[in-house]
Amino acid sequence: MQGVSTSTAGFIGLAERGPVIGEPQLVTSFADYKRMFGGYLSEASCGSARFLPYAVEQFFANGGSRAFIMRAVPGDAKAGSVTSGILKITAASAGAWADNMRVTVEPSYKAKTQVFAVNGAELTLKNPDGFNAGDVVELFDGTKSAYATVKGVLDKVVTLDAPCTLDVADTKVGTVKFIRTCEVTITARLDDTVETFANLCLKPEALNYAPVRTEKSDLIRVEVVQSAKGKGKKDDKKDGKDEAPAEAVPAASGITPYELCGGGTEGMLVLTPVGGSNGGAPSADAYLGSDGGPGKRTGMQAFLEIDNVSILAVPGITMPEVQAGLIGFCENKKSCFAILDVPMDLKKPTDVAAFRDMYDSTYAAIYHPWLQMYDAGAKRSDFFPPSGAMAGIFARSDNERGVHKAPANEVVRGCTGLSCNYNTGEQDILNPIGVNLIRAFPGRGIRVWGARTISSNGLWKYLNVRRLFIYVEESIRANTNWVVFEPNSEVLWGRVKRTIETFLATCWRDGALAGSSPDQAFYVECGPTTMTQDDIDNGRLICEIGIAPVKPAEFVIFRITQKTAASE
Repeated sequence: MQGVSTSTAGFIGLAERGPVIGEPQLVTSFADYKRMFGGYLSEASCGSARFLPYAVEQFFANGGSRAFIMRAVPGDAKAGSVTSGILKITAASAGAWADNMRVTVEPSYKAKTQVFAVNGAELTLKNPDGFNAGDVVELFDGTKSAYATVKGVLDKVVTLDAPCTLDVADTKVGTVKFIRTCEVTITARLDDTVETFANLCLKPEALNYAPVRTEKSDLIRVEVVQSAKGKGKKDDKKDGKDEAPAEAVPAASGITPYELCGGGTEGMLVLTPVGGSNGGAPSADAYLGSDGGPGKRTGMQAFLEIDNVSILAVPGITMPEVQAGLIGFCENKKSCFAILDVPMDLKKPTDVAAFRDMYDSTYAAIYHPWLQMYDAGAKRSDFFPPSGAMAGIFARSDNERGVHKAPANEVVRGCTGLSCNYNTGEQDILNPIGVNLIRAFPGRGIRVWGARTISSNGLWKYLNVRRLFIYVEESIRANTNWVVFEPNSEVLWGRVKRTIETFLATCWRDGALAGSSPDQAFYVECGPTTMTQDDIDNGRLICEIGIAPVKPAEFVIFRITQKTAASE
């Protein structure tokens, strides 16, 4: 058995851009995050909701390597869009970020060849490769052009939707006469990100239909919104019905797809989506999200789409509704652990304790105070919630020592100060109730000085114990899927027991379990003592596992006595 990852984090919060519906996006570096979600957010525009990009940066700076990001947006945020001719280009996600994007539309073609013979609407081509049903084509006789739509292709014969009226046939080498497809190439540019979609068609039946080819773009969505008749002029709606989608370009109409997009006969059309908005202050619903089913979940609910996130945070958001929702989500999922922040302005131990007393869970830990770090966006130092850096420290400790090691007595990388300095007496008040302090020690830097959950249950007061159990449970679950539909017999019971015992023995040798021998560290029972005949008849295999986790040395006590000569 191979243990599952415990160092993959999940973050929810506001971002400059990026998808807001569906599966959270994986990033493996902060540069990766910036390419997908944009850069830093300003305090003027986002206030206390601006900390997601900073938390992701601090996660990677403190040892994290994999994070899933889910962007939340206020309910009144809008995506910018622009319409030119029959083409509507909309930013891929809501926000004012699209004001800095440029979209160019150029005429192009994917296939061009010579016509050997014309028989009404049937044309024999030199090379039919690249011509498909639904393509709009240009026919050129050396002096003028006509346009038609391909109805079908068989061998070297292309059938058009109307008879060809031009003398385009010519078997000579080097002739100026030709037939070629008529498409557009759309290029979207935002900072260093460039996406190019070549040779797009505006007809729904075409294989290279523009809206289909661009639907996975990170920057734009393309719609064909008006009829091709009337050179792109908008048709009036009738009887309350929406206008029809774009129709075929009529034969010999003299209208190219590029002109239908609003371009001239040559050159480049440059468009700028406008009208996007970041919206107002986000409510709790923006972070909690909604469960619209697979592929349609938002906010926190989107993490139901993936199973390998073991650390979850909503950086800087201290609304009780959001934090309670995060705790409940982790408790229901049972495979991830929540990291919570305390409001920065709470400094007195009594105020911090009152805030912590709102919650009771074995699946969450809370950290304070906030961390002073360099704000690369504002070019100055500022205070940031500790959840992002703590997620990175969780990952660093897991990778260097193992999930059984408490992620404490660890240096916070990049931290130059704290929003509040607590002493040992205040530590003695807050630590027992589950507030993990971050403290500055002379000559030892700024370190995490606590490893407790916010649970009132003494058996689960240490967060490394809860995370160890998550690791063991998820590892066993992930590596025993082969058991399903096997004959539920003594042979299977023995195989299951041996498999799990081997895995737990490895955990014990790595120092994750207490005891001087495997017998003292764990036990595995699977058989008549754990299952009744009714269980077996109804297809249930029940395995009982017990483990003895190691506990951290939280209080180190040295007893020193005086040795005198008389006692020798």
